[in-house]
Amino acid sequence: MIGAGLSGLAMAHALKSEGLDFVCLEQASDVGGLWRQPQAGERGPGYLSLHLNTNKRLTGFADHPMPASYPVYPRHSDVAAYLRSFAEWAGVLDDIELGTTVESVRRTAGGSWTVVSRDAHGTRTARDFTHVIVASGHNTEPVMPAPPPGADRFKGTILHALDYRDGSDYAGQHVVVVGLGASAVDIAADLSRHAARTVLSVRRGLHILPKQVFGMPLDDVAEAPWWTNMSLEEQRRFMEQALLVARGRLSDYGLPEPDHRIFSSAVTISDEILTRIRHGGVTPKPAIDSLDGDRVVFTDGTSVRADAIVHCTGYRMAYPFLPPECPIGPQGSVELYKRVVAPDHPGLHFIGLVRPHGSVTRLVEAQARWVARIVAGRAALPEPEVMRKEIAAYLAGIAGQYGLSQGTSIQVDVAPYLEELRQE
Repeated sequence: MIGAGLSGLAMAHALKSEGLDFVCLEQASDVGGLWRQPQAGERGPGYLSLHLNTNKRLTGFADHPMPASYPVYPRHSDVAAYLRSFAEWAGVLDDIELGTTVESVRRTAGGSWTVVSRDAHGTRTARDFTHVIVASGHNTEPVMPAPPPGADRFKGTILHALDYRDGSDYAGQHVVVVGLGASAVDIAADLSRHAARTVLSVRRGLHILPKQVFGMPLDDVAEAPWWTNMSLEEQRRFMEQALLVARGRLSDYGLPEPDHRIFSSAVTISDEILTRIRHGGVTPKPAIDSLDGDRVVFTDGTSVRADAIVHCTGYRMAYPFLPPECPIGPQGSVELYKRVVAPDHPGLHFIGLVRPHGSVTRLVEAQARWVARIVAGRAALPEPEVMRKEIAAYLAGIAGQYGLSQGTSIQVDVAPYLEELRQE
């Protein structure tokens, strides 16, 4: 198994519960994935202001809940400590090799998998396994937009959110944040408490949801029977009306209105960004047109001075240690049976490579239990052709609702997907 973050630990627990022997390879110095990176000062998608966007009840593991003392939305250090405590409780720490980087995973002529890894001392090891489970996440390669005109003469710093750690690093500076996803709104709100000026540059409008609606965490809503019994159109009308009542239109805040219906693209969850805009801490602007010395020029002709530009423009999935075109197919979309199994690579499975509206933990645990049963020989997979047909049907459905891209190809609806995994 590769990775000892939330998904990897869920998988390790499931394998342990089945009485199966396994080894987990983790390149970091401890378990916890992105949640432990900010406090450790490591480069990664995490930052010091990072908190859960999903509530602790559904983000904690079913057999080992988060402590009652935790707030509803714990900070990154709380989550990291919790994941470490889960690994201890599950008794899987001795099965995890820390400081170990996977260099290649290749299938042998005999059908097994040879995994080449390098430990913290630089020693390479090649080992054969019957099954390989990838749980290393999908925030891997940062995506940077093409440099605008004048970028080579810009006097400030240009970075990706991957290299952002804390707003205090920019105290007194003028900073432009690019994007409107989760990282962009978190980082803009964080910067607004330290920087002299924080500007949020937005090319395309996204739907912004608060963490709670009618006093209920959003992921509680996503699993509530009254919600799951609605059709997609009913869900859209309900949420659009609720948001209109709660905060008005996004254009009232100087942000572009989304050009798509809610739940036809990723949503942004934030309790802070609209408040920070209303309080003058964050100033919305359109897309960047060009850079001019120490100034950023926007498509509406306005410009601001800038000491730094932080691109919160997402990540590209990359698995350089895997065979070519796995799990990402020729069209750039993820191609996995039930979002888990690689049909043309027997014995290769993926855990946590999904993107729900709500907490991922229940989905990951269900995936892990299913894969553990497959490994134990207590569950069987259909023929590859049957799996490929399921993938094609799933991607066609996704394309109809979200459009098809690498990111949307891992989108799932919580309740229906859980039911699929239970049936497996």
